[in-house]
Parts: sequence; structure tokens; C-alpha cells
Amino acid sequence: MEKITKEVYLKWYEDMLFWRKFEDKLAAVYIQQKVRGFLHLYNGQEAVLAGSLHAMDLTKDRMITAYRNHVQPIGMGVDPRRVMAELYGKVTGTSKGMGGSMHIFSKEHRFYGGHGIVGGQIPLGAGMAFGDKYFGRDNVTLCYMGDGAVRQGSLHEAFNLAMLWQLPVVFVCENNGYAMGTSVERTSYSTEIWKLGLGYEMPCGPVDGMDPVTVAQEMSKAIERARSGGGPTFLEMKTYRYRGHSMSDAQHYRTKEEVQEYKKIDPITKVLEVIKEKKYATDEEIKAIDKRVKDLVSECEKFAEESDYPPKQQLYDMVYEQEDFPFVPHKL
Repeated sequence: MEKITKEVYLKWYEDMLFWRKFEDKLAAVYIQQKVRGFLHLYNGQEAVLAGSLHAMDLTKDRMITAYRNHVQPIGMGVDPRRVMAELYGKVTGTSKGMGGSMHIFSKEHRFYGGHGIVGGQIPLGAGMAFGDKYFGRDNVTLCYMGDGAVRQGSLHEAFNLAMLWQLPVVFVCENNGYAMGTSVERTSYSTEIWKLGLGYEMPCGPVDGMDPVTVAQEMSKAIERARSGGGPTFLEMKTYRYRGHSMSDAQHYRTKEEVQEYKKIDPITKVLEVIKEKKYATDEEIKAIDKRVKDLVSECEKFAEESDYPPKQQLYDMVYEQEDFPFVPHKL
């Protein structure tokens, strides 16, 4: 793993702060009905992404996740303005406004969604890794899921085949404690989700998902194992989301006091404390970062607001084109 330097800490702070403010802006415009449908925000879980990106080789490794998927593609290199535009349903979005919140996608930056079906991305992640194994590529696929998705049968099928074929994939459960709104304790006799890997003799373990350093260290080991032919790993990132499952979540299943307790270990605050303690940046430099983040969020909002909605013809251009059925002309 690359050394975690001053520059890494400063990047983590700026990236995680931007992701947090990006999601906060989406929450605000959602209330104004500028973003429609479901909206699942990542607030609190940023350390999982920051640590993972540090361990990845972004020139070849891939990522696939569920529907809490706005900031991951930004971390992978996608223009955040296009992500914001996609959520607005605008033609300048990552999928020309046709995907929306739960279906951000970028083949160019190796981000493969954004999947609305609970657990649907797990076999797809294994399949992507199978392709790499089949063609002899040294890419690694990172496949993320929530704690609710591990109850799906597709996880067990994917785990079995991943071990049988020793696929270069890292399965990651972002355990934020509540799935949609039911705690792990109420849905499973065993609350240590990482132990699901033991049934397949898959390397597995728990990770502090609120600390980007720990995440980077454990992800680096798992990625190196996969890249060197050692097969898959299953990591349970123990994290927490500060907002509800989605914007329609009344959060009756937890107390405000519980949320405040977890905010005491906020990954952004913790990284900032290290920066100040080690004097990696002055107060003025930190203020400059904060301003850059604020300005970029505003730029993303302006871009999305001023972009056009897709033309009606695009509805026909985005469907499957069949050579012997020329009655729906395509332009794309």
C-alpha cells in the first residue's frame, strides 16, 4: 500500500468533505422537488470510500455497488457536475438523465453502478471478476453491499463460485446497522456479518469503517491477495449513516442521541484532527479547502440547474435497436 502521507490526509479531508456537502445539497434540492424518486445519502460512511480508493489502482480496478452510489463515481474520477445533473434528470448527466439517483454509471471510469435490486450487484461483481480471470487480466473488482443485502441467496451463490474459481474480487459489506430500518439484531441470530465468509473458507474479517487508515490497510491486503491469484475476500466495514435509509425514512427505529454519539467519531472530524495535530495545514489553508468544496458544490448545482432535460426522442433512442425492425429510428 502507498504510504499515508500529509498529502493523503489533505486529500481525504477535501474529498470526504466534498462528498458530505454534495449529499447535503442533494437533500436540500430534493425537498424542493428538483430531484425526484428515491434518494439514499452516504453521510457518515465516507471513510469506507476514502480508504478503498487509496488501496485501489484506479487505472484498472473496478467498483460496483448498490443504490447509495452518488459519491463513489466521483471518487473514481467522474465529473461531479455530471453526477448532479443525472440526479436532476438532465441530458448532461452520466446516463443522459435516464438513470437517476440509483443508477449512476461510468464505463470510462470503471464504475459499474448503482443497482436498485437489493443484492443484485453481488453476482454481477463476481461475474466481472470472472471475466478478468478468464482473460488473464490483473484487474480487481470491489463489490459493495449493505447489511440488508447479505440476506439474499445470490450472495451465497456468488461466494461459492468466487471461491471455487478463485476470482479476483473483494466483497465489502458496508454495515451501517439498520438495512432499510431494521437492526441486524432483529434479522439475524449471528450479528457478526463477516463470519458468513467462514462457511466458504473465504478470507474474511471485521474492519473499522469509520477510519480511512484501517480501511486502506485491510483493503490493500485484500486487493493484493486478489491480484496475485489468491482469490476473494469478504470484509465487513462497520460504519454508520447519519441520515435515514432514504429521504422518506422517518427513522423511528433509532434515537437522536444514538446518532449524536456516532458523530463523535465522524471520519471527517477525525481526519481533520490529525491534520491539525500534525500541523499538515494552517487554519487559513483549511479554510481555503472548505471554500473550494463549497464553490464546487455550487458549481455542480448551477450546472445541473442550467442543463436541459432530455428530448422526448431520447426515449426511443435509448431502447434496444433491432436490425430487422427499422420502425423506430435511432440517433445514438
